Amino acid sequence: MCTNFVPTQNTVWVKEQFDVDLPFPFPLESYPGYLAPIVLRHPKTDVTCGLAKFGLIPHWAKDETFGRHTYNARAETVSEKPSYRTPWKKQQYCLVLADSFFEPNYESGKAVRWEIKRGDLEPMAIASIYDSWLDKESGEWVTSFSMLTINADTHPVMNRFHKAGDEKRTPVVLRPENFQKWLSATPVVAKEMMSLDVLPELVSQAHPKR
Repeated sequence: MCTNFVPTQNTVWVKEQFDVDLPFPFPLESYPGYLAPIVLRHPKTDVTCGLAKFGLIPHWAKDETFGRHTYNARAETVSEKPSYRTPWKKQQYCLVLADSFFEPNYESGKAVRWEIKRGDLEPMAIASIYDSWLDKESGEWVTSFSMLTINADTHPVMNRFHKAGDEKRTPVVLRPENFQKWLSATPVVAKEMMSLDVLPELVSQAHPKR
């Protein structure tokens, strides 16, 4: 589970990887309800980068507070859950661009905030889904997203987080060679990519919140 991450501000990396520009401004850290940059292919031809809210708001939701509970989607059930099945079926796949994300480590006996990064310290792209929701009061369309997560019981880094006895989960961080594959994936291909095998090397360290 991931509730907090650092959106990348590395404009050079984003340009090199996707040939798009980062949209500014956005918060230095993101929590559910915050804006963060995502990359998507729309309408299945051009790659674009824009800001979206962390926490997917289904098109049928009554208000945007729904997104406080939908920031992570389990890969095992994403195609079935009412909140996620439509964007999954419609191939509304995106990448969340981040420098790192945070998880609680309990090895000391209490929760300590740890930061997880790519082993090469390059920015990361996290496999996600997005949807659009119409705010009937303002008449504006709101784009939002949910990160996909998979079981991490056997992952040497990601199995160290959350309370003892809790299932270990990790966001699906993709290697660069899979960025375009994800953006153009079919549901069948997307399911095949929901594996620990797609993750790059990850490193972590304690990072107490200031």
